[in-house]
Amino acid sequence: MLCGVGNVTLPTPVFVAGGALCVLAGYLIGSVVAPDTPERTTAVVFSYDSETAELCLTGDAIKDQEGAASNGKLCGDWRRTPGALTPTKGDKFRFVSVSTSGTSHGKAEHQVLIYGDIVK
Repeated sequence: MLCGVGNVTLPTPVFVAGGALCVLAGYLIGSVVAPDTPERTTAVVFSYDSETAELCLTGDAIKDQEGAASNGKLCGDWRRTPGALTPTKGDKFRFVSVSTSGTSHGKAEHQVLIYGDIVK
């Protein structure tokens, strides 16, 4: 039997403060442990080939992108949503890019995928 056990109640402000600390601690742990999300950036369309779906972007946001060429352009296969407007030279384009490299059948391969859409 449990002898000498009684009810203990906390004052409301102490209870609320404890709950707030738990929520804050969970947020901080989640922001440190969670994976990074892709950063969407905005560039300018340099060219787009509708037959091959190759999109080339240029601008300040390109220089830090993995897979960008030394001439300041990022070219890759454009992956788009159905009904997306076709980009033309000079359009502002908000995007996320993924650059992959590896070997296939002993041959080095590099591919850049660009996900995004025109900014109106």
